[in-house]
Amino acid sequence: MPADLNDYFNKGKKSSGNGGGGNKINFQPPSGMDFSSKKMNFFYILIALVVIIFLARPFVIIESGEVGVKATAGKYESTPLYAGFHILIPFLQKVTILDTREKIINYGTASGSNYRKSSLSSVDKVGIINKPSISVVDKRNLTSTIDVTVQYKLRASMAPQTLSTYGLEWENKIISPVITESVQNIVGKYTVEELPMIRDTISQLIKQSITEKVNLKEGSPAEVMDLILKKIVLPQNIKEQIEQVQVAQQQAQRAKNEVARAVQEAEKIKALEQGKADAREIEAKGIASATLIEAKAQAQANKVISDSLTVKLLELEQMKVQGKFNDALSVNKDAKIFLTPGGAVPNIWVDTKDKMKTTNSNR
Repeated sequence: MPADLNDYFNKGKKSSGNGGGGNKINFQPPSGMDFSSKKMNFFYILIALVVIIFLARPFVIIESGEVGVKATAGKYESTPLYAGFHILIPFLQKVTILDTREKIINYGTASGSNYRKSSLSSVDKVGIINKPSISVVDKRNLTSTIDVTVQYKLRASMAPQTLSTYGLEWENKIISPVITESVQNIVGKYTVEELPMIRDTISQLIKQSITEKVNLKEGSPAEVMDLILKKIVLPQNIKEQIEQVQVAQQQAQRAKNEVARAVQEAEKIKALEQGKADAREIEAKGIASATLIEAKAQAQANKVISDSLTVKLLELEQMKVQGKFNDALSVNKDAKIFLTPGGAVPNIWVDTKDKMKTTNSNR
């Protein structure tokens, strides 16, 4: 190429001397630019090397949440490459990057903006693998469908062995079959009528089974983080029977509650009546006690009065009463005889002008 350029400039010099009208054009290459020099050859070689290095990319940058598996001449190395900058030998070594962040595999009807229903396996933008519901046949050959979500992640330390053994589709070869097998084995042990009542137990057993089966795989390639049993879809006739049983149970419980409420109300009324009876009894006892106390007080008073009476005092009182009777007879002449208390024998008074006589009479 430098020789061709020099020939071009030399031809330009010759043609400029033969131009019409005596006009001469003298074109000279830039000063210090010798295209035939060794420096120019080195410059081209350097550019070529830069282009080759750029295309070959003898380095790799692994981000957090990823792990690299280096292959030298097609053979995977046993030591994984973690986050950072790593140098490679161009055309001899290459790195396969695997995701070690937590992933989700979703079986069943999709919901939400990050899910979509699909009859085939699919992966959306946020790394969620969507698969159809899992069909399970119970002891009586009745089919139910199970929707589950499993959260898992690749073990970074086992990435080289996992990639070497299962390839890039390791999830479809390890996780998916294990989930399907565990769900079918666990749920298939029960009848469809039992499933809604032992939902939590089934969820725990499925998670335990998946974890054990994954750990038994060569190198224990993945870690099961969590499992959610989202939905159990029963056959329509079984679903209707269960709903009828639930309605009957609710009605029975409602009747039981009403009976209990009536019993409580009766107990309440009984307690109120008992309280009233007790109050009346207490009141009667109070009145009786008051009467007894009053009678005792009256008897005590009578005893005091009786002890204070003497014969002279009684005769004096008798004379006072007789005087009042005489005064009354002076007004009422028809009154002839009067009886006054005198012990066992009453006193008989006769209204005459003679001296007052007292006669004892037994009646």
